[in-house]
Amino acid sequence: MMMNALSKYIFYPAWDLKDGSHRLLEWRQLEKQQWWAQKDLEDLQLSRLNSLLIYAETHSPYYRELFNQHGIKASDIRTLKDIERIPVTTKQAIRNGGDQFISDECKKTQLVSAKTGGSTGVSLNLYFDDTCQEKRNAAQLMADRWSGWDLGMKRASVWGNPPVPDSVKQKLRHNLLDRTIYLDTMDLNSRSMGAFVTRWRKEKPGAVFGHAHSIYIFAKYLLHENITDLRPQGIVATSMMLLEHERKTIEQAFGCQVTNRYGCEEVGLIACECDQHSGMHINVPHVYVEFLDGNNNPVAAGEPGKIVVTDLNNYAMPLIRYRVEDVGVYSERTCKCGRGFPLLEKLEGRVADFLRLPHGGQVAGISLVERTLTKVPGIEQMQLIQEQIYEVVINRVKGREFTEQTDKELTSAMREVFGEDVGLTINNVDEIPQEASGKYRFSICRVNQ
Repeated sequence: MMMNALSKYIFYPAWDLKDGSHRLLEWRQLEKQQWWAQKDLEDLQLSRLNSLLIYAETHSPYYRELFNQHGIKASDIRTLKDIERIPVTTKQAIRNGGDQFISDECKKTQLVSAKTGGSTGVSLNLYFDDTCQEKRNAAQLMADRWSGWDLGMKRASVWGNPPVPDSVKQKLRHNLLDRTIYLDTMDLNSRSMGAFVTRWRKEKPGAVFGHAHSIYIFAKYLLHENITDLRPQGIVATSMMLLEHERKTIEQAFGCQVTNRYGCEEVGLIACECDQHSGMHINVPHVYVEFLDGNNNPVAAGEPGKIVVTDLNNYAMPLIRYRVEDVGVYSERTCKCGRGFPLLEKLEGRVADFLRLPHGGQVAGISLVERTLTKVPGIEQMQLIQEQIYEVVINRVKGREFTEQTDKELTSAMREVFGEDVGLTINNVDEIPQEASGKYRFSICRVNQ
């Protein structure tokens, strides 16, 4: 389409030139770096890590003090493994340290600000400069193209609280660059989804982006209404875990494979699937990722570990060995696509999603939900909430195949995991509520970890 080409070859470069942005330059570098050999990528990471550590040691009051307390000098970090000498940074440390993380060269009022939603109980105020923001946007462009989207292509976004352009500049950007139509996830119903279908047919977006479960809800609507003419070239599911049965439903409804993407507000893109859809490639030019056990020691490939990330882009508010409160499994295998970026094999959920077992141990709540939905017919959705070690509440939405046996089978499936000592309460609900962000949480543990 003419507008796609104009946006890609004229409006994107012109906008970067006008703003003095390096986004497209960084994107072109990433397009080359993704094919580098793993050794070259590790050398790049180490070089960028060394530069970041030297800067943080000099300009971040928090890390300057931390390094002094532990007798660490940035110059001591000569290999990537040497970073293990630096203590892990937690969400609590950021909340307590506040402005101490911010570079003494930066004025907070001149930085880009963001705030996490606090799903693990700790909301954070975050800051980064324009260069960091541009690099994060460049990584998103690279990853989005893995899904089948390309620069200039119109998007259909299934997102909560969509932005409304009001200034002339924002409206120009919306129409020339962003080119996005929105389905507000805070108002998902047959009326709003029907109106979105009508708009889709008129504007013909080439790719879908959004919360994994929200795209799933829209996909179910399309299947129920026998709507078969919405055929994007790419689908990106992000912001929450993509369950396997949701992936299958989405792909059936749109006739297009789903690209699973993982990132967070604190550091941007962490990993994303390529067109092979066999694990997620880690964004190694921008982040250094570790997988640690409960004692902050590295786990072996194939074993679940707490994900710890060092943001190699953010100098305004350095985050070094930051524990994002997610659990994942990394792999040493190589992808058939030929990219040198290593693989995040799978995500197992947030730390706060892991339910406690009464006699020790934990279970990934999101995996338990997925297994139960697959195993027990008659359940549309479910949510597990554990307020106390010996009590689990199950919020259950009835599915079309629901019978008087469904809850008995549901209880039995839960007993296989929790045994007879844990009380199980099943609540019949019409729907699983959203968080304020528009996301959904299907497993919540409030027992002290």
